Amino acid sequence: PLGVPAETLDATLAALETEGAVMRMSEKGDATLFRNETGKRVASPFSLWCERRLLARLHRYTRETQRSEIQAVAPAQFMRFLFRWQGVAGAALDERREGEAGLLAVLRQLEGFSVPAGAWEDDVLAPRLRHYHPELLDRLCAAGHIVWFRPAQTADPERRSGPVRTTPIVLCPRDALVYWNSQESVIPAEAGIQKDLGPRLRGDDSLSPRAQKVRECLRTHGASFFGDLVHDSGLLRTEVEQALGELVSQGLVTSDSFAGLRALVVPAERREKLRRYRRAISHEVDAAGRWSLPRPARRTEQAGALADPAVEHVARVLLRRYGIVFRALLAREDHLPPWRELFYVYRRMEARGEIRGGRFVSGFSGEQFALPEAAGALRKALGEDEELVSISAADPLNLIGVIVPGEKVPALSGNRVLFRNGVPVAVQAGDDIRLLQAVESKSEWEIRNLLIRKQRPGGYLEPQPTPLTPH
Repeated sequence: PLGVPAETLDATLAALETEGAVMRMSEKGDATLFRNETGKRVASPFSLWCERRLLARLHRYTRETQRSEIQAVAPAQFMRFLFRWQGVAGAALDERREGEAGLLAVLRQLEGFSVPAGAWEDDVLAPRLRHYHPELLDRLCAAGHIVWFRPAQTADPERRSGPVRTTPIVLCPRDALVYWNSQESVIPAEAGIQKDLGPRLRGDDSLSPRAQKVRECLRTHGASFFGDLVHDSGLLRTEVEQALGELVSQGLVTSDSFAGLRALVVPAERREKLRRYRRAISHEVDAAGRWSLPRPARRTEQAGALADPAVEHVARVLLRRYGIVFRALLAREDHLPPWRELFYVYRRMEARGEIRGGRFVSGFSGEQFALPEAAGALRKALGEDEELVSISAADPLNLIGVIVPGEKVPALSGNRVLFRNGVPVAVQAGDDIRLLQAVESKSEWEIRNLLIRKQRPGGYLEPQPTPLTPH
């Protein structure tokens, strides 16, 4: 229409693009924007260009239109959605994952969340799988897909050999370990020796002599099997077990398999009983594979990243974990980037059309973001049928006092919370059971029964004992 030759026009537009005044919208044209003389949609032979401020206005109008279509739900309804999103609502209400692939999907969803070592399998993983067996986790760890460690931020330098059962442990894919090992926790190895930072800069003064000896063996010989540690350190088996427990509680050691951590969680008396009756080897420290010091984390820059690679990775993990993310929801999360950095990533993802922003849950201030599939599933979670869900207080979905009102329950494996239709109705803290709502006597008996009985899911497969053979 301007009567300008195409060569001159392309050069002029390229110059304006360099100045940032216009933006190229398509290299090959958009067949939905052009029609020929017969009215048929055809592709344009030219690139599409748009003034920068006009394009920003179009994006803003589109975002506001999409946000206006969202209807916020109550916090209790959001809790019912989370039970289904993470697969703990019950076999009749969700599709339970199963097998190694299902366990790997669960672990990717829970990546980076700290759970007491003794609560991971019984209270967190087993309720999310149809048939959970400890060997599933051991195989994933031994194959290098999953790694466990204690976050350095939570390590207590003054603590010696406290109970490993309550030690916060993180499970995450090995390829994502670089994003969860903070730069303050480790530095690159020098002269073949790994040097630690943070509380570990204080040296080995906070460790017992046997723990110092086992750690020195790992520094000298590298990753070692349990038998090699016994031989190299000159300690008794029980002393090496105690030293490894102390190092685990300080976040100074890990192993190839979860079996080693599982064995340290089990009391020594019970381990001896299992060994005497030839129970499953998954409770033996020898089955841990190799014990090793934490590996230094090295980050690599990624081209086209929305922000710092670690921040972007954590932002996507949180979306995978909760489906819908906002600031108040992350109150129980540890060692996360500041919300302002996550917010920047989410706004960029919304501008790209990867996620949706809006008011999804009522009663909370600030921006909220959701995966498209989560925004659709949130409305489907509405139901009139009564739903009772009992979870451990160590579960990531223990959001009482965060999303739903109530007094926070300590995240210990012995504590439990019972939800009715997304609202907490009873809490078990140790041997004390406290009702949060007035209920009928018949319902009260059912509630107490759900809380005090052994909460071992029916899908949890106990290792079968090896039959004794006569001599």
